[in-house]
Amino acid sequence: MTNTRHEILFLAHRIPYPPDKGDKIRSYRLLRFLCKHFDVHLAAFVDDPNDFAHRGTLEEIAASVTLLKRPPKISGARAFLQGRSVSEAIYESNEMRQKVKGLRARPIVAEIAFSSTMAQYLEPEVANRPRLIDLCDADSAKWDEYAQQKGGLARWFYGREAAQLRLAEARAINNATRAFAISKAEAAVLDSLRRAESLAPKPVSWFGNGVDTAFFSPRENMATPPGPDIVFTGAMDYWANVDAALWFVDRVWPLVLKTSPQAQFAIVGSRPDKRLMALHGRKNISVTGRVPDVRPYLWGAKIAIAPMRIARGVQNKVLEAMASGVPVVATSGAATGIEMSSPTHFMLADAAEDFVNAVTALLANPDERSRLAREGRALMVNQFQWDQQLGRFADELIGLGLIDSRRASDQDKKVAGE
Repeated sequence: MTNTRHEILFLAHRIPYPPDKGDKIRSYRLLRFLCKHFDVHLAAFVDDPNDFAHRGTLEEIAASVTLLKRPPKISGARAFLQGRSVSEAIYESNEMRQKVKGLRARPIVAEIAFSSTMAQYLEPEVANRPRLIDLCDADSAKWDEYAQQKGGLARWFYGREAAQLRLAEARAINNATRAFAISKAEAAVLDSLRRAESLAPKPVSWFGNGVDTAFFSPRENMATPPGPDIVFTGAMDYWANVDAALWFVDRVWPLVLKTSPQAQFAIVGSRPDKRLMALHGRKNISVTGRVPDVRPYLWGAKIAIAPMRIARGVQNKVLEAMASGVPVVATSGAATGIEMSSPTHFMLADAAEDFVNAVTALLANPDERSRLAREGRALMVNQFQWDQQLGRFADELIGLGLIDSRRASDQDKKVAGE
């Protein structure tokens, strides 16, 4: 790395590589963007030991890379007993604190925390050094939604965590020079938390997620083996994805099979919950587990679904499917944060009956599938390139004087496809 550029600190609660799940996609793209303008010192936790193997990839772009195994979850249990947020506590590490302290002693011009859980490492404040935090989603609102789906002790626990996180998010926003969300809607939610805590006016900014439209592109002119008719992609140990898949299998899929008995459904994603694994081989359902490349499943499918009942921010699975030229049927929650309209760009369906009708209609109508594929792909190309989305973040850095000129070239901003 060159010594002529300014240094910044970038903290992430999860190693930003490989970019194979929602938060890691965003943190990786943000890291790539920052590395074009600064010498970046990256410090991150690793929750999957296999990901330590990717250190070299990150060292090729960052000035330094610090990776630590995420602390054991028992620390979260202690925090619960102490009346603290479990989400914050499971990312509390004395070793990380010492590593970050050493990095903060360098001539850093700005500090960036990815997620509210990492804001704790940017205390105390260093004079004249901007602190930025990308909260992505309003996690407290997500825990509130979890609570509504539960009963008994679980409902109480999730509600308690939501309340603790509201305080943590409001504190992180107030302490930051700039705070960011993943969408205008999430920024509004986080703004409301800040106001509820009677904090000083400091509105939350936002920049959305993009999609690599060159990588995720239709395979129209290439031979593609036929795949499952319907696909659902994502990290399948994530509670919201598990809930969505189980709801679809229970409430929608049996009725789809009545009209399309040969239809095949694939649940594609890493670490599938045991309840999902139990579905494999039943009722024309396959559960793949982690795959090296999700694109063949999209290319071979007729429909991609996003039946999320709990969703925050932007669903990358929707962006990737649409960029790949696959028609999407999604709930309103899964579509939140993506400026698109139904039925122009996708099919909206919240009730089980509506989901059944949308899926069966598309399975029977290849012309409508082709139309949705074209419209969805065009939307991604025209509005959801990563350089377009990160332009909002670049403008904030320009306003803080961290980037010298608004004339930053497209090459400086562009992170897609590298």
